[in-house]
Amino acid sequence: MTQHWFRLYVQRIDQTRNMARFYEISLEPDLFGGSALIRRWGRIGTRGQERVHLFEDDRQAISRFLSLLRQKRARGYRPQPHF
Repeated sequence: MTQHWFRLYVQRIDQTRNMARFYEISLEPDLFGGSALIRRWGRIGTRGQERVHLFEDDRQAISRFLSLLRQKRARGYRPQPHF
């Protein structure tokens, strides 16, 4: 079971293409002793979409978290403070 919560909020803004997107990833414990990877994405200012992935093993969840982070960084998403 994961002992720590991880959360990352990144944005990609390109005014020339009228693009303003966000992507949020969090890693949290679930109710059954495993880990939940929660992803939210969409246009900045909207609620966006959400998907939850459940893992029994923390290593798998962390590996997926880092993989998604690398993909988003490669596409131009950059960390931003989120309130």
